[in-house]
Amino acid sequence: MRVRVQSEPFDLGVELAGFGAEGDVGAQVTFTGIVRATGGLTRMEIEHYPGMTVKAIEKIAAEAMSRWALDDCLVIHRYGPLVPGDRIMMVATASRHRAAAFEAAEFLMDYLKSRAPFWKKEYGPDGAEWVAAKDEDEDALSRW
Repeated sequence: MRVRVQSEPFDLGVELAGFGAEGDVGAQVTFTGIVRATGGLTRMEIEHYPGMTVKAIEKIAAEAMSRWALDDCLVIHRYGPLVPGDRIMMVATASRHRAAAFEAAEFLMDYLKSRAPFWKKEYGPDGAEWVAAKDEDEDALSRW
């Protein structure tokens, strides 16, 4: 299991090289979040508390590892200034069976969207605005 919070871009190919290569892995699932230009968004800034953020994500990743008997798990989330088209986060899971890999990846993505300690500020045609929690993100998390 690896968790990283970083400002630098990441390379999907590099991150997945050797991922889930050990054990009796029969499935790998990956998801990459990309900054969208929705509503004229020109850029976004993500803030976090370094020690707190990594520990919180490590805790939920460990829960996913245990709950779905994953062989491997990778979570990368960026902070700092980002523009539309930038990769903002990545989740990868590896397990013996695909259902576990898919479910664990969805669980991690729902957590990152609604509970991970990040603060996002979006910039667009009407100025800057902090992103508030959304009901649909809370609803998605409630299924777990």
